[in-house]
Parts: sequence; C-alpha cells; structure tokens
Amino acid sequence: MTAPVDPTHTSAWSELTGLHEGLAPDLRAWFADDPGRAERFAFPLADLHVDLSKNLVTDEVLAALLRLAEQTGVAERFSAMLSGAHLNTTEDRAVLHTALRRPAGSSPALVVDGQDVDADVQSVLDALSAFADRVRGSDWLGVTGKKVTHVVNIGIGGSDLGPVMVYEALKPYADAGIEARFVSNIDPTDLAQKTADLDPETTLFIVASKTFTTLETLTNARLARDWLWAGLAASGAIDGSEDSRTDAVAHHFVAVSTALDKVAAFGIDPVNAFGFWDWVGGRYSVDSAIGLSLAIALGPDVFRDLLAGFHVVDEHVRTTPLERNVPVLMGLLNVWYVNFFGAQSHAVLPYAQQLSRFPAYLQQLTMESNGKSVRWDGSPVTTDTGEVFWGEPGTNGQHAFYQLIHQGTRLIPADFIAFVNPAYPLTDDGQDVHELFLANFLAQTKALAFGKTAAEVEAEGTTGALVAARTFAGNRPTTSIFAPALTPQVLGQLIALYEHITFTQGTIWGINSFDQWGVELGKQLAMQIAPAIGGDEDAVAAQDPSTRALLGYYRANRT
Repeated sequence: MTAPVDPTHTSAWSELTGLHEGLAPDLRAWFADDPGRAERFAFPLADLHVDLSKNLVTDEVLAALLRLAEQTGVAERFSAMLSGAHLNTTEDRAVLHTALRRPAGSSPALVVDGQDVDADVQSVLDALSAFADRVRGSDWLGVTGKKVTHVVNIGIGGSDLGPVMVYEALKPYADAGIEARFVSNIDPTDLAQKTADLDPETTLFIVASKTFTTLETLTNARLARDWLWAGLAASGAIDGSEDSRTDAVAHHFVAVSTALDKVAAFGIDPVNAFGFWDWVGGRYSVDSAIGLSLAIALGPDVFRDLLAGFHVVDEHVRTTPLERNVPVLMGLLNVWYVNFFGAQSHAVLPYAQQLSRFPAYLQQLTMESNGKSVRWDGSPVTTDTGEVFWGEPGTNGQHAFYQLIHQGTRLIPADFIAFVNPAYPLTDDGQDVHELFLANFLAQTKALAFGKTAAEVEAEGTTGALVAARTFAGNRPTTSIFAPALTPQVLGQLIALYEHITFTQGTIWGINSFDQWGVELGKQLAMQIAPAIGGDEDAVAAQDPSTRALLGYYRANRT
C-alpha cells in the first residue's frame, strides 16, 4: 500500500486556506445574486434528491475541494477497495463490504486472494433467504411444534446497531407476524426486559458474533439459554434432562458466526450458522448475514431490495465524475467544515420517526471509522480528523437542541432527511399531518440558512434588548436529502451514502477507516478488573488508586 498523501502539502489545501481566509459567507446574498444556485447545487443520487445549496461554498470553493479529492487519490483508492486491495493495513485485510451487495452473476467475477468472493456471498445469501422462508412459513418450529413469533438478535456494535436501525426503519414491511427484538448491552436489564413478556416456545434467538467470543454477546447468549431452559421446564415442555435441553437449544438458537466449533460447543447445530468474512467490518455488516433477523421479520425479498439500494450507490461512486459524485461532494464538505471552520460535530436530523436510530447507527459508522490520530502507514495525522455525529428525529429535536444550532457559538453542519410520502398518512381536522411535518423540515433549513436580521425583528415591533435575543445570524450550513418514500431500496441508498462519505473523508486524511483499535484497550482492562470486582484482593491491589477507591465504594454498597 502506498503512503498516504499529506493533504496539507497539496496545492488544493493551500488554495482552500486562502479561500477560507477571504470568505465572508452570506447565503442571502449568494442566492439573491445567483438565481441558478439552488438548481446548480442539487444532485440526483438514485432515488435521493440531495440539495447542497445551503452549504457555505462558492463555485471556487467547490472546485478547490474537488482538486483536493483528486490530489489525495479518492477515486483511485475507491477503485482499489472494490478490487480487494488490503486497505485495512493494520489487520492486512481487504475491505469488501461493497461485495455483499453485488448482484448475482456480476461480471467479471470478483476473485480476491484466490477466493471467489461473489460465489461465497451468494451462497450465504441463498442460505439465509432459505432459512428465513422456513421460519416465516412455519417449516421451522420450536421444540413444542409452535410457530416462531419473536426473533431476538443478540449482538453488539455492528451486530446490533445496523439490524435494529433497519428494522425500525422498515417495520411497515414486516408481514409475517414475527416481531424482532434486539439485545446488546451486558447490563442484565437489557435481556430481562426484552424477554419479560415472551413465550420460550415461540422465541428464536440469533447469536451474532463472528468469532463467537465477544464478551457481551456470549454472556447474553448464555443468559438467554438459561431463560429458555427455565421457561420450557416450568411449562413442562422439557423434562430438564441434558438431551431435552440440547434439543431445545437446537430448535431455538441459530448463529451468525464463522467459528463453527464454538457454535457447536454452545449447542447450536453448525448447519444453522451463517458466516461472513474478515473483510467485513462490523459497522459495515448489516447487509451480510448479520441481517438474518431482518430477512426473517421483513422477508428475504425486502432484504434483497435493501442490498440493491446499497449497490446502486456503489455504482454511482464508481462511475460518476467527482463533480457530480454525491458521497464524494458531501465528504468534501465535511472536510471543509472540520479542517477550515473548526467544526467538531455534525448533526443528522431525519424528519421520519422510522429513522429514529439512524443517527446512532451513523455514530459507529463515522466515529469508529475516522476517529484516528495516525495515518494508514503509522505516521501521525497532519490535520484534525473525525467529528461527533449526533441527532434525533424532527420535530423532537426542535424542542430540544436546535437552539444551539441556530444561535450557539459553534458551527454545526446539519443534514436534514425527509420523505415525500409517509408510511402512515393521517389527517387532523382536515390537515394532512405529514405536510405539517414537512413544513417544519423546510422551515428549519430556511431559518438556519437565512436567519433573521435585527431590522426584521424591529419591524415586527420588538425593541430594546429583545432585538438581539430574537436575531438569527443565519449562514448555518445544511444539506437537505429528499426521497419519495422510505422504501428498502431508499434506506440502502442512505446507508451507502454515508459509508462513502466516511470513506472520502478518511482517504483525504490518510487514515485507515476500517480498523478500530481504540475500542480494544478498555475491553482488555475490563477482563483484568473483573476479578477485582468479584473480590480477588490481588487483582484489587494491582489497580490504580482511583480504581481501587471505586471498587471499595462498590463493595461497600453492593447488597
């Protein structure tokens, strides 16, 4: 792998530095002086309409940003990723989440490290679809012969955030009478509450762990197994013998893992284990077998439509010139705000309750990918990297944190996402409620862009100190993303859009967006501290003074 280009040593970076120093953002004047701005800065991306016109860029700035993408090799690195080059340098792995959504029969076939990737992916997808059909069609039954009514996915990180986000987004498509639930937190409250009202005879657990060693997932899986055995024994469904317990697990547990020996040791038939590969990062895995719960609850056809949505964006990035390449443009804008305006966070504000978990999903995707301080060759970064992604659905957020975005002292770029047609069209006294909802979506981006001058406030009759309080500076950058409806394909497009935004930023910064060593140290220390919590005095003595004091508080107050 070639050494990363230092973006600060490019002519484009120098040009952008000068442009920023001379820039006096004035969206009111820019729109007034340029009647074509709204049209020129709006771009199609499959079913998405992406309006970048309310961002703090001129044609000159955008041209310089595009030169930055060229000079840092964004297009070339994307092609290398698609071909199977080992972009994940610290783990010496290819990065091939895009292969998960290549259509069957794609040509030429993708062969990486001597392995037919297309054949592997389609084999797992076919097996996943067939199993989902068995569960949905009542060919797979619980140990007492009852149909599955609830699927509980046990995973954490990418094995949880992706499936739960997609399930919530596409719940209107659930048509088989099967509800999905998701357990991730090692806090026993999570599993206890998610299973409290379930019937063991009609519950199917999916244990999602590539290595089948993830502490939180395996702990919750064992707790779920105990819950299953206790419930079935209490109802007389099993007699409590080892054979009956083994039979119960075989009927009520499946796995998403490649560690078949560990799966079998747990009691799950390896035939009912669905694998994925080391070239799939957890935060990029919802379109792999990690999506098994989705294929069951929503149906294999919906899952394949989701994959098709991903793929159309992959193709857009691969084939579209940079000046019209939407994920690249949005990634460049993020670099512009982080590195030249000092923005430290980025809001994602979906005007769709179904996307309530989308900002949380993006937190892992973006912050685990680009929260790095070394480049892919091990050298220190030369710029700020990453930003805090956060958000809530509108209009809830308007009544919580929009104040900071509108009138705070920090620049917070924001993406607004909305859909023309609602999943649940309702009226209130003749008023189309969705239209009222969209009025808020449109009003917020208008207010952030154009603000409200002191003269306008005074013209409404306000005087004195209240004038300043009611003045809005405007020039707060936003991107508006519109789509006809939240369909499976559209959701796939949205997820892939942000995957490739993240990729673009990582490439420009010269970092490996596909490892996550920053999460490992805490895990290792937790295993060292666990014996101390259990009372091991030697383990207690090995801790630092603060940790020992906290352990003392715990032991003094544990009942």
